[in-house]
Amino acid sequence: MGSILAQGPLFLILLVLLLGVVVVVHELGHYLAARAFGGAAESFSVGFGKPIFERKDKRNTRWRINWIPFGGFVKFVGEPQTAGDMGKIETGPIGKHFMAMTVWQRSVIAAAGPVANFILASVLFALIALNHDTVVETINISEVPEGPAAQAGVQVGDIVTAVNGKPLVNRRILLQKIQLSSGTPLTLTVDRDGRLQDISVTPVRTERDNGLGQKHRVGTIGVGLNPEQIGLIEYGPISAIGEGVRRTGETLGLTVHMLGRLATGREPITQLSGPVGIGDVSRRAVNATMGAESVPLGQRLASVGWLMINICAFVSVGIGLFNLLPLPVLDGGHLVFNAYEAVTGKLMPEKVQELSLRFGLVLLLGVAAIVTWGDIVKTGVFQSLGG
Repeated sequence: MGSILAQGPLFLILLVLLLGVVVVVHELGHYLAARAFGGAAESFSVGFGKPIFERKDKRNTRWRINWIPFGGFVKFVGEPQTAGDMGKIETGPIGKHFMAMTVWQRSVIAAAGPVANFILASVLFALIALNHDTVVETINISEVPEGPAAQAGVQVGDIVTAVNGKPLVNRRILLQKIQLSSGTPLTLTVDRDGRLQDISVTPVRTERDNGLGQKHRVGTIGVGLNPEQIGLIEYGPISAIGEGVRRTGETLGLTVHMLGRLATGREPITQLSGPVGIGDVSRRAVNATMGAESVPLGQRLASVGWLMINICAFVSVGIGLFNLLPLPVLDGGHLVFNAYEAVTGKLMPEKVQELSLRFGLVLLLGVAAIVTWGDIVKTGVFQSLGG
C-alpha cells in the first residue's frame, strides 16, 4: 500500500496531462468550428468546478481554468447540453446563439470535436513515425504446446505471414488480433517449407499479465513466437504524415471492433478503461522505464516522453470515437437530433430532448462507474491491502 501511495502524485500528474491535452483539443475543435459560423460561446473551461483563473475576451466569452483538473467543456449560447439548458439563452457573448444556426452548421460543430481528436492522433503518430523506424520481422513459431493452435495444425517452424488476409509487417498486429478475438475464428496464413497455407484458429480467453503487473483476460492461441528482425522502414516528413493517418485509422478500426464485441456480449464491459485505468497504466509504464537504472537518465526521460505521446495518441482516438456514440449527452447524440431535424424539417420536441438528456446522463454515469470500478480492481490495490 505504501508503494501505491508513494506513486500517487505521479499517477495524478500523468492523468491530468493525458486527459487535459486530449480534452482541450476536442473542445477547441467545437469552438473553432462555431466561431467559423459566427457562433457565440458563453465559456471555454479547462477542468470543472470553481475557477482558479478567469478572463473575458472581446466577444465576452469566459476563458476559465477550474479547480478540478479532469476534462473541460465549451458552452455555446443557447446550446442544450443538459436537461436544465432547454430553452435557456445566455446574454452577453457576441454572435449567433446555437439554435439560430442551420442544422448542418450545428452538425459540423458537433463533429468538429471528434475530428480534432483524430487530427491530434494523426499528428502524434506521425511524430512518432518520423523519430522511430518501424521494425520489419519474420514471425516464426517456436513453440506449440497443447492449445487452439496445436489443435488447428500449427507447427513449430511455421512463419506467419498474414492474419485474415492482412499481411503482417511484425508481430504487433498479430498479437492485437489474437487478443481481441476470443471465441472468433482467425485465419492465419503460414509459410511452411516454402508453401503458403491457411489455418483457422479460434483464440480462447485466458488471464495474462500485460507486462506491467496488471492481469487482463485476453484471447490466446497457445504458441511461442521467435520473431527475427529483417529490416527497418524509415519515414520522411511526408511519409510520416501518411503513416500517422494510417495508424489513426488502424486504431479506429481496432476500437470499433472492440466496441462491437462489447455490444454483442463477446467481451465484458470491464475490458474498457477509463481515466483511472489510463492513469494506472501510465504510472506503471513510467515507473518501469525510470526504474531501469542501468540506462542513462537522458535516455530514460526521452523514452518516457515518447511513451506519453503514444498513449496520448491512443487516448485521443478513443475519446473522439466515444463522443460519436449516439447518446444524447455526447456529440453523437446531437448528430442524431440534427438528423431528425434535417429529415422532418422541425426540431426534436423539447420534452423528448429533455428526457433523452436525462436518460443519457444516467446511462453514461452508470457505465463510468462500472468501468472505474474495473480499473480500480486492475490496479491491484485490493491485493496490496490484503497482503
